[in-house]
Amino acid sequence: MMQHRTSPSEQLDSFGLLLKQWRSQRGYSQLDLAVTSQVSQRHISFLESGRAKPSREMVLQLAEVLEIPLRQQNLMLTAAGFAPIHAETDLLAPEMAAIRKALDFMLRQQEPYPAIVVDHYWNLLLTNNAATQLLSTFITPEQLQIHFYRDGKVNLMRAMFHPQGLRPFIMNWEDFSGHLLQRLHREAIADGESEQSRALLDELMNDPGIAETWQQSNRTAQNTMLLTVHFKRADLELQFFSTIATLGTPYDITLQELRIECLFPADEATEQNWKKN
Repeated sequence: MMQHRTSPSEQLDSFGLLLKQWRSQRGYSQLDLAVTSQVSQRHISFLESGRAKPSREMVLQLAEVLEIPLRQQNLMLTAAGFAPIHAETDLLAPEMAAIRKALDFMLRQQEPYPAIVVDHYWNLLLTNNAATQLLSTFITPEQLQIHFYRDGKVNLMRAMFHPQGLRPFIMNWEDFSGHLLQRLHREAIADGESEQSRALLDELMNDPGIAETWQQSNRTAQNTMLLTVHFKRADLELQFFSTIATLGTPYDITLQELRIECLFPADEATEQNWKKN
């Protein structure tokens, strides 16, 4: 069977469609994008319609203005007929040694409180001892292996939402799960509705009762300064708030998508209970 090859016109149409989608998503008119990127509005219109072919430099210039993630920039370059330029390096690769050292340092400094490193799809990449302890307090290693390991990684969102995961132990489940779903939805949009982001969100939304929980979750202002996650199992009760950090000025897809999340006690009782645990 003869394999179909993408024609130049198809490449241009594909690029034009992506450009228009990202422009609309970022709330830019053609004139806005033209002024900000110092390109004529006529040229923007021609690029979107496929009447003009972008240079590689033009693709990257527009992508920078629209703040398009590196992974999606590669797709735009491919759609325009160019080779991708942004690498996606495994975190365990030798050239990542300095990054891993920095991440390990951050995780150690967070002890005795939990800290994790996740990728863009909330797969656990690194944890400190306290994070491992927190997970094992509510989920046995056997349960983690059976229900949550996929491709050698634990997906934190699946572990949160699964009935045999953390979900039964989260006392403020409706508010907290609503927050997580909104967060995943925002990330899926920011990621250009990538297949993986959308698939994860759809998977969680298909769980029994989740869609109703999201619709009924309390989105009004809280009397507290931060939304916490409230765990309870038997006599152990813990409330944590979190901070999220990213790596600055990344040129690699893996590095741009890393998230470092640190948990802190939300009250003195949690601090004391955690020390005893």
